[in-house]
Amino acid sequence: MRKALIALAYALGLPIVLVLIWYVATLGATNPFVPKPLVLVETFAETWFGDRISNDILPSLARFVVGTGLAIVIGIILGLAVGLSRGLRAYTEPVFEFFRALPPPVLIPILALILGATDGMRISVIVLGAVWPVLLNTIEGVRSADEVQTETSRSYGITGWGRIRHQVLPSAAPQIMAGVRQALPIGIILMVIGEMLYSTAGLGYSITQFQRQFAVSQMWSGILLLGLLGFVVSLLFKLVERRVLRWYHGLKDLENAS
Repeated sequence: MRKALIALAYALGLPIVLVLIWYVATLGATNPFVPKPLVLVETFAETWFGDRISNDILPSLARFVVGTGLAIVIGIILGLAVGLSRGLRAYTEPVFEFFRALPPPVLIPILALILGATDGMRISVIVLGAVWPVLLNTIEGVRSADEVQTETSRSYGITGWGRIRHQVLPSAAPQIMAGVRQALPIGIILMVIGEMLYSTAGLGYSITQFQRQFAVSQMWSGILLLGLLGFVVSLLFKLVERRVLRWYHGLKDLENAS
């Protein structure tokens, strides 16, 4: 119980301090472009607790979940294939380096011409941007597999899917999860950019409309909502990571204890 309270204090301490600084700094302020904390909270409730949940929030979440989920699955599958094959790695490395260097927002106009201003285009943008951290980390995780484990698996005749499941994936899992951690905020960013440019609904679209209408408090409430979304996604990832890498964190705890 004590450890949980300490962890909660560490998690909430800095946000509380920042909000207090913000509150004090805006006392008596008349700048219309910087809302006060209490005003922002009221505007947040008025803006997002209503029809916008189904019209903007849920569609954006669906695009983020589908796009980022596809990026993770594609990245792991391709990463395993490339990491396990030296020849395939030699062929694909120049192509990967070329496409990795392209900023995903640059591809949005091209995808809009090919796919149209559809959800498929917006999801494709998320996939093309979020896939690279997962793909590259998976490749490196597979390549850095312990040679002794690899030779032991071969000597026992463990090949094919059995070797991938019992040796390669567990060995590469920490780096794969590191790639997933990097992909999640990229997915949120590209979700917003896609909706800002080519959409008639969603969080990015609404924030852009608020900005054009000079609805400053509503615009800031949308930014606050995106920050809360990123925070919740981070918490969920930590729970999943802790479960997937129980053995890894257990080893680290033993090392720290010794």
